[in-house]
Amino acid sequence: MAIVETLELAGGRRVLRLQSPVDGSPIGEFPCADPDEVAAAIRAARAAQPAWAALDVRQRAAIVLRARDLVVERQDEIVATVMRETGKSLQDTLSMEIFASLDFMSYYAKRAAKMLAPTKVGLHGMMAMIKKLTVTYRPMGVVGVITPWNAPFVLGINPTTQALLAGNAVILKGSEVTPSASLLVADIYRQAGLAEGLLQVLTGDGRTGAALVEGGVNKISFTGSVPTGRRIGEACGRQLIPCTLELGGTDAMIVCDDVDVNMAADGVLIGSYMNCGQYCCGTQRVLALAGVYDDLVKSVADKAATLRQGAKLGGDEDVGAVIWDKQVTIIERHVHDAVAKGARLLVGGKRSQALGGLYFEPTVLVDCTSDMLVMREETFGPVVAIQKVKDEEEAIRLANAAECGLTGNVWSGDPNRAWRLAMRMEAGSVMINDMAVTYGLPEAPFGGVKASGVGQVNGTDGLRGYCQSVPVITNRFKMKTLPAAYPYGIQKVATLRKTIRFLWASGLGRWFQ
Repeated sequence: MAIVETLELAGGRRVLRLQSPVDGSPIGEFPCADPDEVAAAIRAARAAQPAWAALDVRQRAAIVLRARDLVVERQDEIVATVMRETGKSLQDTLSMEIFASLDFMSYYAKRAAKMLAPTKVGLHGMMAMIKKLTVTYRPMGVVGVITPWNAPFVLGINPTTQALLAGNAVILKGSEVTPSASLLVADIYRQAGLAEGLLQVLTGDGRTGAALVEGGVNKISFTGSVPTGRRIGEACGRQLIPCTLELGGTDAMIVCDDVDVNMAADGVLIGSYMNCGQYCCGTQRVLALAGVYDDLVKSVADKAATLRQGAKLGGDEDVGAVIWDKQVTIIERHVHDAVAKGARLLVGGKRSQALGGLYFEPTVLVDCTSDMLVMREETFGPVVAIQKVKDEEEAIRLANAAECGLTGNVWSGDPNRAWRLAMRMEAGSVMINDMAVTYGLPEAPFGGVKASGVGQVNGTDGLRGYCQSVPVITNRFKMKTLPAAYPYGIQKVATLRKTIRFLWASGLGRWFQ
């Protein structure tokens, strides 16, 4: 069944008709914003932003904290909306969409004033005697936030909150298959007292997103696929505007032969099945050393066979639905390719016959090899793929052979061994004896290497990324003349030569370096 259908109406208007992945029931129709509507939204944002930027950061934070309280108050509505639109399990919805959103909002609202305060930076050398440096953080203006369908509420409200706290206006464009979550984000901030024009939502598909990227905003924050991220990066480069691109991953989990097998098996399942495997920092490739391989395979298969699937408000389900029908096609192609190339299918491997909607059974593939699609491309579904490796060197080589490098994790009973391997993984973040926690830590800058993206979200770096860093240099003392003023002459050249010798050719000079 097709989750989204584009309707062409009279006058060139386009509308998205959505169905729920849970059972195919209708969700509603949503207009696709056209380029004129995108331009109007940007104009409204520009008009509203200066007054917002003029407020003290603490005043902006007060709005965020009111919005946070509304998320708590309206959590049942948010949960029901997200579950219907995505088919997530209740546990995944509460943890990923509600708990994480509240934590992000609280963290940044309570710390933004300090993070964005002018920062005094000590100078070195002789300049320290006559100059002072203060780095200030100024809003960029209008930020376009483009978010995916796999975690539509938290991935909408987190970057939006950071951009607003930094003094920007935001135009939020969510995925065409999860527009209701984005609309909820805007409605919550409206109810919290955010002025009109500061947060606007554009519903639509890729054409709407392209119009936003090309519309003259000051920054784009994008979370989504590698191909789309490349196009957005190219467009931002042409316009010379910054962008943050948080893209996909084919993240590796290295399992050493000194590990607690039961705990590692739990890590495999959560890493691959949480959110039905539809999250960028989920585990895709399990690289198990030969000494632990058989025990790990048995434990994973036994545990996977007991998992319950569904998306009801009762909370008894472990694994939810696949959100988009086109993703089911990709998952099926990867599983069939693996089996055709010699992988053993121990659990699942097909669409659920017992459930309506887009349910793909939790799947375990073992004896995988590096030529299989499931070990090379992003599957983004409930699939465990385990490959046997002979030693640590092979594990690192295979882990780093991927095009992407978002996150990785190492499992070992020896902390020193785990740390050594973690330091060799080519990934934006690495976890030891755990998985997928980096994004959920507001203190941690989150971003990828290689094809997994550009820039950082979260942490102080992420919040300041919505600002222009402007250094302001002042004199320590009132100066009667400028040292470098014209005219030049022999005396100034001689003084400069003496200074060079003093600083870098004498023992005393080292105290000024």
